[in-house]
Amino acid sequence: MFTVLLPFLFYVLGWWPQRDVAADAGRDSGNLIISTDVELVILDVSVKAPNGGYVSGLTAENFQVYEDRKPQQIKHFSHDDIPVTMGLIVDNSGSMRSKRPGVITAALALVEASNPHDEIFVVNFNDQVRPGLPSDVLFSDNVQTLRKALWVGSAEGRTKLYDALNYSLQYLDKGRMDKKTLVVVSDGGDNASILSRKQIMERVEESHATIYAVDIFDENDPDSNPGVLKKLAQVSGGESFQLREIPETVTVCKKIAKDIRNRYTIAYVPSHVGSPRSVHLIKVNASAPGREKLIVRARSRYMIPERNQQGLSPKGTGQ
Repeated sequence: MFTVLLPFLFYVLGWWPQRDVAADAGRDSGNLIISTDVELVILDVSVKAPNGGYVSGLTAENFQVYEDRKPQQIKHFSHDDIPVTMGLIVDNSGSMRSKRPGVITAALALVEASNPHDEIFVVNFNDQVRPGLPSDVLFSDNVQTLRKALWVGSAEGRTKLYDALNYSLQYLDKGRMDKKTLVVVSDGGDNASILSRKQIMERVEESHATIYAVDIFDENDPDSNPGVLKKLAQVSGGESFQLREIPETVTVCKKIAKDIRNRYTIAYVPSHVGSPRSVHLIKVNASAPGREKLIVRARSRYMIPERNQQGLSPKGTGQ
């Protein structure tokens, strides 16, 4: 048996032989610790009421999970505000020059509204993909340090959105926290990456990260492609926001911080026999007596990385 911490343990999709599942609370870190030698799929799930408020107090019995339309038995369930490893992925291309101060203000508002024990890194991208923190600092929870990281480089050049996301998905593996989240802010589609849209979608399907996307829409930008960010968020179980005014980004970033801190974690043993590179569709429903229809957001699909079929750790360029 080996011990894995939530949800890196399951890597969404960590794939391991399994016999037993046990859960306990880590006394020192505040993290939920899950010991397992089973094959698990872990989902990071948001539940809201029709009025937009978060729904707390649900139990595993309130959820129904389907994979490829087949019902799945929930093996683990929790609802805790635990720290996350978070990447702030910020478009620093030429079209963002006038928007940059407002975006940085919004990103820092997100940091201040987040769990104080989160570990955060910054990636700025244009023609190049650059880490914002100094080389000897992997993560920080210090607002001033993160402010400096967000200001690294000049707003110029084109947009390597897909390459920046790929870099950030891999960077998440350096984190100690078990929940992994990316928040990407951009005003346009990709026009400079080496990776294609199909390739980055596959990286996201293989990863365990929840992605939030803030699209500062500019109808005059020929490269604008809000559908890309929306799809990436939807596949990963996060949320996308399309904005037209910079001041709105502060409110949205605070909403994202709240969403991260109010999620349920659900684990199940898939009933299928996975094959390399196969894609599986997920549907999660939630209901409770006396409540109106609940709105659920969770990962909608995942791909089994080929390397994991050999019992390898889920590392590498695909995250």
